[in-house]
Amino acid sequence: MRRQVSVLVAVVSTAIVASFVIPLLLLVQTLAADRGMAVASQQANTVAVVVSSLHDDPQLAALLQPTLTDSAALTSVVLADGTVLGAPWPDAANDASYLRARNGEAFSVRDATGGQVYVPILVDGGVAVARASMTADQLSEGVPLAWASIIGLGLVLAGLAVVAAAQVGRQVSRPVLAVANTAHRLRAGELHARAPLDGPPETVELGEALNGLAVRIEELLVIEREAVRELAHRLRTPVTALRLESENVPDAESRAELGRLVGLLQAAIDDLVREARRPVREDLPADCDAVAVTAARVAYWTPLAEDQDRALRVALPTAPVRVALGAADLGDLVDICIDNVFAHTSEGTGLSVTLTSAGASALLVVADEGPGFTASPGTQRQGSSGFGLQIVGRVLAKVGGSVRTSAPGEPGGRVELTLPLGTPA
Repeated sequence: MRRQVSVLVAVVSTAIVASFVIPLLLLVQTLAADRGMAVASQQANTVAVVVSSLHDDPQLAALLQPTLTDSAALTSVVLADGTVLGAPWPDAANDASYLRARNGEAFSVRDATGGQVYVPILVDGGVAVARASMTADQLSEGVPLAWASIIGLGLVLAGLAVVAAAQVGRQVSRPVLAVANTAHRLRAGELHARAPLDGPPETVELGEALNGLAVRIEELLVIEREAVRELAHRLRTPVTALRLESENVPDAESRAELGRLVGLLQAAIDDLVREARRPVREDLPADCDAVAVTAARVAYWTPLAEDQDRALRVALPTAPVRVALGAADLGDLVDICIDNVFAHTSEGTGLSVTLTSAGASALLVVADEGPGFTASPGTQRQGSSGFGLQIVGRVLAKVGGSVRTSAPGEPGGRVELTLPLGTPA
Protein backbone atom coordinates (compact mmCIF):
# COMPACT_ATOMS: atom_id res chain seq x y z
CA MET A 1 0.00 0.00 0.00
CA ARG A 2 2.79 2.40 0.89
CA ARG A 3 4.39 1.87 -2.49
CA GLN A 4 1.13 2.49 -4.33
CA VAL A 5 0.52 5.68 -2.36
CA SER A 6 4.05 6.90 -3.06
CA VAL A 7 3.75 6.15 -6.78
CA LEU A 8 0.35 7.84 -6.98
CA VAL A 9 1.56 10.97 -5.21
CA ALA A 10 4.74 11.01 -7.31
CA VAL A 11 2.71 10.90 -10.52
CA VAL A 12 0.24 13.56 -9.33
CA SER A 13 2.93 15.87 -7.94
CA THR A 14 5.02 15.49 -11.09
CA ALA A 15 2.01 16.36 -13.24
CA ILE A 16 1.25 19.41 -11.07
CA VAL A 17 4.85 20.59 -11.06
CA ALA A 18 5.11 20.07 -14.82
CA SER A 19 1.90 22.04 -15.39
CA PHE A 20 3.52 25.00 -13.65
CA VAL A 21 7.13 24.54 -14.75
CA ILE A 22 6.53 24.26 -18.51
CA PRO A 23 4.54 27.53 -18.80
CA LEU A 24 7.06 29.18 -16.51
CA LEU A 25 9.91 28.09 -18.77
CA LEU A 26 8.13 29.52 -21.79
CA LEU A 27 7.37 32.71 -19.88
CA VAL A 28 11.04 33.16 -18.94
CA GLN A 29 12.06 32.69 -22.55
CA THR A 30 9.48 35.23 -23.73
CA LEU A 31 10.47 37.76 -21.07
CA ALA A 32 14.14 37.44 -22.03
CA ALA A 33 13.34 38.02 -25.70
CA ASP A 34 11.09 40.97 -24.89
CA ARG A 35 13.82 42.44 -22.74
CA GLY A 36 16.30 42.21 -25.63
CA MET A 37 13.85 43.75 -28.07
CA ALA A 38 13.19 46.57 -25.58
CA VAL A 39 16.92 47.34 -25.52
CA ALA A 40 16.96 47.42 -29.34
CA SER A 41 13.84 49.63 -29.46
CA GLN A 42 15.30 52.07 -26.95
CA GLN A 43 18.56 52.25 -28.91
CA ALA A 44 16.78 52.85 -32.21
CA ASN A 45 14.61 55.61 -30.72
CA THR A 46 17.60 57.29 -29.07
CA VAL A 47 19.48 57.34 -32.38
CA ALA A 48 16.38 58.68 -34.13
CA VAL A 49 16.17 61.60 -31.68
CA VAL A 50 19.84 62.50 -32.21
CA VAL A 51 19.62 62.26 -36.00
CA SER A 52 16.44 64.28 -36.24
CA SER A 53 18.04 67.03 -34.14
CA LEU A 54 21.49 67.11 -35.74
CA HIS A 55 20.89 65.81 -39.25
CA ASP A 56 22.44 68.90 -40.86
CA ASP A 57 25.46 68.95 -38.52
CA PRO A 58 28.66 67.98 -40.34
CA GLN A 59 29.87 66.30 -37.08
CA LEU A 60 26.84 63.99 -36.96
CA ALA A 61 28.92 60.83 -37.34
CA ALA A 62 31.21 61.80 -34.48
CA LEU A 63 28.30 62.79 -32.28
CA LEU A 64 26.53 59.47 -32.92
CA GLN A 65 29.61 57.35 -32.23
CA PRO A 66 29.21 57.14 -28.40
CA THR A 67 25.52 56.29 -28.74
CA LEU A 68 26.23 53.58 -31.29
CA THR A 69 29.05 51.92 -29.38
CA ASP A 70 27.71 52.03 -25.81
CA SER A 71 24.61 49.93 -26.52
CA ALA A 72 24.37 46.17 -26.69
CA ALA A 73 22.27 46.50 -29.84
CA LEU A 74 24.10 46.63 -33.15
CA THR A 75 22.89 49.96 -34.67
CA SER A 76 22.91 51.23 -38.25
CA VAL A 77 21.62 54.56 -39.61
CA VAL A 78 20.89 55.26 -43.29
CA LEU A 79 20.66 59.02 -43.89
CA ALA A 80 18.36 60.58 -46.43
CA ASP A 81 21.19 60.80 -48.95
CA GLY A 82 21.97 57.06 -48.55
CA THR A 83 24.99 57.47 -46.29
CA VAL A 84 25.30 54.58 -43.75
CA LEU A 85 26.52 55.37 -40.25
CA GLY A 86 27.36 52.84 -37.54
CA ALA A 87 27.23 49.12 -38.29
CA PRO A 88 27.49 48.14 -41.97
CA TRP A 89 24.18 47.67 -43.78
CA PRO A 90 25.12 46.29 -47.20
CA ASP A 91 22.69 46.81 -50.04
CA ALA A 92 20.33 48.72 -47.76
CA ALA A 93 18.61 50.40 -50.73
CA ASN A 94 17.31 47.02 -51.88
CA ASP A 95 16.36 45.76 -48.40
CA ALA A 96 12.59 45.30 -48.13
CA SER A 97 12.61 46.19 -44.44
CA TYR A 98 14.51 49.39 -45.20
CA LEU A 99 12.06 50.33 -47.91
CA ARG A 100 9.16 49.60 -45.56
CA ALA A 101 10.64 51.83 -42.84
CA ARG A 102 11.47 54.59 -45.35
CA ASN A 103 7.80 54.71 -46.21
CA GLY A 104 7.20 55.93 -42.67
CA GLU A 105 6.43 52.69 -40.75
CA ALA A 106 8.15 51.82 -37.47
CA PHE A 107 8.19 48.08 -36.75
CA SER A 108 10.20 45.22 -35.33
CA VAL A 109 11.12 41.83 -36.76
CA ARG A 110 12.10 38.58 -34.96
CA ASP A 111 13.44 35.44 -36.61
CA ALA A 112 15.90 32.61 -36.00
CA THR A 113 18.87 34.93 -36.25
CA GLY A 114 17.60 37.41 -33.69
CA GLY A 115 15.52 40.60 -33.75
CA GLN A 116 15.62 44.03 -35.42
CA VAL A 117 13.83 47.30 -34.68
CA TYR A 118 13.30 49.79 -37.55
CA VAL A 119 12.48 53.45 -36.85
CA PRO A 120 11.92 56.05 -39.65
CA ILE A 121 13.39 59.56 -39.07
CA LEU A 122 11.87 62.56 -40.86
CA VAL A 123 14.57 65.09 -41.77
CA ASP A 124 14.99 67.86 -44.26
CA GLY A 125 15.53 66.33 -47.62
CA GLY A 126 13.78 62.99 -47.01
CA VAL A 127 13.56 60.08 -44.56
CA ALA A 128 16.43 58.48 -42.66
CA VAL A 129 16.12 54.96 -41.17
CA ALA A 130 17.63 53.68 -37.90
CA ARG A 131 17.99 49.92 -37.31
CA ALA A 132 18.96 48.28 -33.98
CA SER A 133 19.68 44.52 -34.07
CA MET A 134 19.97 41.86 -31.33
CA THR A 135 21.39 38.39 -31.96
CA ALA A 136 19.58 35.16 -30.95
CA ASP A 137 22.09 34.64 -28.10
CA GLN A 138 21.37 38.14 -26.77
CA LEU A 139 17.61 37.48 -26.86
CA SER A 140 18.08 34.26 -24.84
CA GLU A 141 20.68 35.59 -22.43
CA GLY A 142 20.15 34.14 -18.92
CA VAL A 143 17.44 31.70 -20.10
CA PRO A 144 19.47 28.42 -19.64
CA LEU A 145 20.40 29.35 -16.07
CA ALA A 146 16.81 30.32 -15.27
CA TRP A 147 15.52 27.10 -16.82
CA ALA A 148 18.01 24.99 -14.82
CA SER A 149 16.96 26.74 -11.61
CA ILE A 150 13.27 26.26 -12.30
CA ILE A 151 13.65 22.59 -13.29
CA GLY A 152 15.82 21.93 -10.23
CA LEU A 153 13.26 23.56 -7.97
CA GLY A 154 10.51 21.48 -9.59
CA LEU A 155 12.46 18.27 -9.00
CA VAL A 156 13.07 19.22 -5.38
CA LEU A 157 9.37 19.91 -4.86
CA ALA A 158 8.43 16.60 -6.51
CA GLY A 159 10.98 14.77 -4.34
CA LEU A 160 9.64 16.39 -1.19
CA ALA A 161 6.14 15.37 -2.24
CA VAL A 162 7.26 11.74 -2.70
CA VAL A 163 9.00 11.72 0.70
CA ALA A 164 5.89 13.17 2.34
CA ALA A 165 3.76 10.59 0.53
CA ALA A 166 6.00 7.79 1.78
CA GLN A 167 5.55 9.02 5.34
CA VAL A 168 1.80 9.27 4.90
CA GLY A 169 1.73 5.83 3.30
CA ARG A 170 3.69 4.41 6.21
CA GLN A 171 1.22 5.92 8.65
CA VAL A 172 -1.64 4.38 6.68
CA SER A 173 -0.03 0.96 6.17
CA ARG A 174 1.27 0.48 9.72
CA PRO A 175 -2.19 -0.30 11.21
CA VAL A 176 -2.94 -2.63 8.30
CA LEU A 177 0.33 -4.49 8.88
CA ALA A 178 -0.57 -4.79 12.56
CA VAL A 179 -3.89 -6.38 11.59
CA ALA A 180 -2.09 -8.75 9.19
CA ASN A 181 0.35 -9.71 11.94
CA THR A 182 -2.57 -10.54 14.21
CA ALA A 183 -4.07 -12.71 11.47
CA HIS A 184 -0.77 -14.61 11.18
CA ARG A 185 -0.68 -15.13 14.94
CA LEU A 186 -4.23 -16.47 14.88
CA ARG A 187 -3.28 -18.85 12.08
CA ALA A 188 -0.34 -20.06 14.18
CA GLY A 189 -2.69 -20.92 17.06
CA GLU A 190 -2.55 -17.80 19.25
CA LEU A 191 -6.31 -17.48 19.63
CA HIS A 192 -5.84 -14.84 22.32
CA ALA A 193 -4.20 -12.48 19.79
CA ARG A 194 -6.24 -9.37 19.03
CA ALA A 195 -5.71 -6.66 16.41
CA PRO A 196 -5.05 -3.12 17.69
CA LEU A 197 -7.91 -0.75 16.86
CA ASP A 198 -5.83 2.05 15.43
CA GLY A 199 -5.53 3.97 12.17
CA PRO A 200 -8.15 5.07 9.63
CA PRO A 201 -11.81 4.11 10.21
CA GLU A 202 -11.61 1.38 7.56
CA THR A 203 -8.60 -0.22 9.28
CA VAL A 204 -10.33 0.00 12.67
CA GLU A 205 -13.37 -1.73 11.18
CA LEU A 206 -11.12 -4.44 9.72
CA GLY A 207 -9.49 -4.97 13.12
CA GLU A 208 -12.88 -5.21 14.83
CA ALA A 209 -14.04 -7.78 12.27
CA LEU A 210 -10.87 -9.87 12.77
CA ASN A 211 -11.20 -9.72 16.56
CA GLY A 212 -14.84 -10.77 16.28
CA LEU A 213 -13.82 -13.67 14.05
CA ALA A 214 -11.20 -14.79 16.58
CA VAL A 215 -13.77 -14.75 19.38
CA ARG A 216 -16.20 -16.70 17.23
CA ILE A 217 -13.56 -19.31 16.39
CA GLU A 218 -12.86 -19.83 20.09
CA GLU A 219 -16.57 -20.20 20.79
CA LEU A 220 -17.05 -22.72 17.98
CA LEU A 221 -14.05 -24.79 19.07
CA VAL A 222 -15.30 -24.87 22.64
CA ILE A 223 -18.78 -25.89 21.48
CA GLU A 224 -17.31 -28.61 19.28
CA ARG A 225 -15.18 -29.90 22.16
CA GLU A 226 -18.14 -30.02 24.48
CA ALA A 227 -20.24 -31.88 21.92
CA VAL A 228 -17.52 -34.49 21.33
CA ARG A 229 -16.89 -34.88 25.06
CA GLU A 230 -20.59 -35.36 25.74
CA LEU A 231 -20.88 -37.91 22.95
CA ALA A 232 -17.87 -39.84 24.25
CA HIS A 233 -19.31 -40.02 27.75
CA ARG A 234 -22.64 -41.16 26.39
CA LEU A 235 -20.92 -44.03 24.61
CA ARG A 236 -19.18 -45.26 27.73
CA THR A 237 -22.34 -46.59 29.38
CA PRO A 238 -23.52 -48.83 26.51
CA VAL A 239 -19.97 -50.07 25.94
CA THR A 240 -19.65 -51.05 29.60
CA ALA A 241 -22.99 -52.86 29.38
CA LEU A 242 -21.82 -54.61 26.21
CA ARG A 243 -18.66 -55.78 27.97
CA LEU A 244 -20.68 -57.23 30.83
CA GLU A 245 -23.00 -59.01 28.42
CA SER A 246 -20.05 -60.43 26.46
CA GLU A 247 -18.69 -62.00 29.63
CA ASN A 248 -21.90 -64.02 29.93
CA VAL A 249 -21.50 -65.66 26.52
CA PRO A 250 -21.15 -69.41 27.19
CA ASP A 251 -18.82 -70.18 24.28
CA ALA A 252 -15.27 -69.38 25.35
CA GLU A 253 -13.98 -68.62 21.85
CA SER A 254 -16.88 -66.29 21.08
CA ARG A 255 -16.52 -64.67 24.50
CA ALA A 256 -12.85 -63.99 23.87
CA GLU A 257 -13.49 -62.53 20.41
CA LEU A 258 -16.29 -60.32 21.72
CA GLY A 259 -14.04 -59.18 24.55
CA ARG A 260 -11.33 -58.26 22.05
CA LEU A 261 -13.74 -56.27 19.89
CA VAL A 262 -15.23 -54.50 22.91
CA GLY A 263 -11.70 -53.66 24.02
CA LEU A 264 -10.98 -52.10 20.62
CA LEU A 265 -14.19 -50.07 20.89
CA GLN A 266 -13.30 -48.97 24.39
CA ALA A 267 -9.82 -47.91 23.25
CA ALA A 268 -11.34 -45.90 20.42
CA ILE A 269 -13.70 -44.15 22.83
CA ASP A 270 -10.80 -43.43 25.20
CA ASP A 271 -8.87 -41.91 22.29
CA LEU A 272 -11.91 -39.80 21.44
CA VAL A 273 -12.18 -38.57 25.03
CA ARG A 274 -8.47 -37.78 25.08
CA GLU A 275 -8.79 -35.73 21.92
CA ALA A 276 -11.81 -33.90 23.31
CA ARG A 277 -9.96 -32.97 26.48
CA ARG A 278 -7.14 -31.27 24.63
CA PRO A 279 -6.80 -27.50 24.97
CA VAL A 280 -8.48 -25.62 22.18
CA ARG A 281 -5.18 -24.25 20.86
CA GLU A 282 -3.78 -27.73 20.19
CA ASP A 283 -6.20 -28.17 17.30
CA LEU A 284 -4.23 -25.52 15.42
CA PRO A 285 -0.80 -25.81 13.79
CA ALA A 286 1.96 -25.99 16.41
CA ASP A 287 5.53 -27.08 16.82
CA CYS A 288 7.76 -28.18 19.65
CA ASP A 289 11.31 -29.15 20.52
CA ALA A 290 11.41 -32.90 19.93
CA VAL A 291 14.59 -33.21 22.01
CA ALA A 292 13.01 -31.67 25.11
CA VAL A 293 9.73 -33.59 24.77
CA THR A 294 11.47 -36.93 24.19
CA ALA A 295 13.84 -36.38 27.09
CA ALA A 296 10.90 -35.53 29.39
CA ARG A 297 8.96 -38.67 28.43
CA VAL A 298 12.03 -40.90 28.75
CA ALA A 299 12.63 -39.45 32.22
CA TYR A 300 9.02 -40.35 33.07
CA TRP A 301 9.53 -44.01 32.06
CA THR A 302 13.03 -44.40 33.53
CA PRO A 303 11.93 -45.36 37.11
CA LEU A 304 9.72 -48.16 35.74
CA ALA A 305 12.55 -49.39 33.53
CA GLU A 306 14.86 -49.53 36.55
CA ASP A 307 12.25 -51.46 38.56
CA GLN A 308 12.00 -54.05 35.77
CA ASP A 309 15.77 -54.26 35.27
CA ARG A 310 15.50 -52.93 31.73
CA ALA A 311 18.53 -51.31 30.14
CA LEU A 312 17.27 -47.97 28.76
CA ARG A 313 19.62 -46.34 26.26
CA VAL A 314 18.93 -42.79 25.05
CA ALA A 315 20.64 -40.88 22.21
CA LEU A 316 19.40 -37.34 21.64
CA PRO A 317 20.92 -34.37 19.77
CA THR A 318 22.44 -31.60 21.85
CA ALA A 319 20.75 -28.84 19.82
CA PRO A 320 16.96 -28.34 19.74
CA VAL A 321 15.07 -30.06 16.92
CA ARG A 322 11.75 -28.38 16.20
CA VAL A 323 9.15 -30.60 14.57
CA ALA A 324 5.73 -29.78 13.13
CA LEU A 325 3.83 -31.42 15.97
CA GLY A 326 2.49 -30.16 19.27
CA ALA A 327 4.24 -31.12 22.49
CA ALA A 328 1.18 -32.99 23.78
CA ASP A 329 0.85 -35.02 20.57
CA LEU A 330 4.54 -35.89 20.42
CA GLY A 331 4.55 -36.83 24.09
CA ASP A 332 1.60 -39.17 23.49
CA LEU A 333 3.39 -40.83 20.57
CA VAL A 334 6.54 -41.41 22.60
CA ASP A 335 4.44 -42.84 25.47
CA ILE A 336 2.58 -45.20 23.11
CA CYS A 337 5.83 -46.53 21.61
CA ILE A 338 7.54 -47.04 24.99
CA ASP A 339 4.40 -48.48 26.59
CA ASN A 340 4.23 -50.94 23.68
CA VAL A 341 7.64 -52.26 24.75
CA PHE A 342 6.73 -52.53 28.44
CA ALA A 343 3.39 -54.18 27.70
CA HIS A 344 4.55 -56.81 25.19
CA THR A 345 8.06 -57.76 26.27
CA SER A 346 9.18 -59.51 29.41
CA GLU A 347 10.92 -57.78 32.30
CA GLY A 348 14.65 -57.34 31.78
CA THR A 349 14.26 -56.67 28.05
CA GLY A 350 16.34 -53.67 27.10
CA LEU A 351 15.16 -50.81 24.91
CA SER A 352 16.59 -47.70 23.26
CA VAL A 353 15.24 -44.31 22.23
CA THR A 354 17.12 -42.48 19.47
CA LEU A 355 16.38 -39.13 17.82
CA THR A 356 18.24 -37.90 14.74
CA SER A 357 17.68 -35.02 12.32
CA ALA A 358 18.48 -35.10 8.61
CA GLY A 359 17.15 -33.03 5.74
CA ALA A 360 13.57 -31.86 6.21
CA SER A 361 12.58 -34.44 8.83
CA ALA A 362 13.58 -35.97 12.14
CA LEU A 363 13.63 -39.70 12.89
CA LEU A 364 12.57 -40.99 16.30
CA VAL A 365 13.33 -44.70 16.83
CA VAL A 366 12.12 -46.81 19.75
CA ALA A 367 13.72 -50.27 19.60
CA ASP A 368 13.73 -53.22 21.99
CA GLU A 369 15.32 -56.65 22.29
CA GLY A 370 11.99 -58.49 22.48
CA PRO A 371 10.33 -60.96 20.08
CA GLY A 372 9.47 -58.32 17.47
CA PHE A 373 6.33 -58.02 15.37
CA THR A 374 4.17 -60.85 14.04
CA ALA A 375 3.12 -61.39 10.45
CA SER A 376 -0.43 -60.22 11.25
CA PRO A 377 -1.60 -57.10 9.43
CA GLY A 378 -1.69 -53.84 11.30
CA THR A 379 1.85 -54.05 12.72
CA GLN A 380 0.76 -56.10 15.70
CA ARG A 381 2.83 -57.79 18.36
CA GLN A 382 1.93 -61.00 20.08
CA GLY A 383 -1.04 -60.27 22.34
CA SER A 384 -1.50 -56.76 20.94
CA SER A 385 -4.38 -55.30 18.95
CA GLY A 386 -2.08 -52.87 17.13
CA PHE A 387 -4.46 -50.03 17.92
CA GLY A 388 -1.78 -47.91 19.59
CA LEU A 389 0.42 -47.82 16.50
CA GLN A 390 -2.66 -47.06 14.40
CA ILE A 391 -3.19 -43.96 16.54
CA VAL A 392 0.46 -43.04 15.99
CA GLY A 393 0.03 -43.39 12.25
CA ARG A 394 -3.10 -41.21 12.17
CA VAL A 395 -1.49 -38.42 14.22
CA LEU A 396 1.63 -38.36 12.05
CA ALA A 397 -0.38 -38.45 8.83
CA LYS A 398 -2.06 -35.16 9.82
CA VAL A 399 1.30 -33.33 9.72
CA GLY A 400 2.89 -35.21 6.83
CA GLY A 401 4.83 -37.73 8.91
CA SER A 402 4.78 -41.54 8.92
CA VAL A 403 5.41 -44.58 11.09
CA ARG A 404 7.27 -47.77 10.14
CA THR A 405 7.95 -50.92 12.08
CA SER A 406 10.51 -53.67 11.70
CA ALA A 407 9.57 -56.49 9.33
CA PRO A 408 7.70 -59.51 10.74
CA GLY A 409 10.08 -62.16 11.94
CA GLU A 410 13.02 -59.86 12.54
CA PRO A 411 14.55 -60.15 16.01
CA GLY A 412 13.62 -57.30 18.27
CA GLY A 413 10.93 -54.70 17.80
CA ARG A 414 11.64 -51.39 16.11
CA VAL A 415 9.28 -48.45 15.57
CA GLU A 416 10.46 -45.53 13.43
CA LEU A 417 8.57 -42.23 13.54
CA THR A 418 9.32 -39.74 10.75
CA LEU A 419 8.56 -36.21 11.97
CA PRO A 420 8.58 -33.22 9.57
CA LEU A 421 10.69 -30.30 10.76
CA GLY A 422 9.38 -26.77 11.32
CA THR A 423 5.87 -25.46 11.77
CA PRO A 424 3.09 -26.72 9.48
CA ALA A 425 1.41 -24.16 7.23
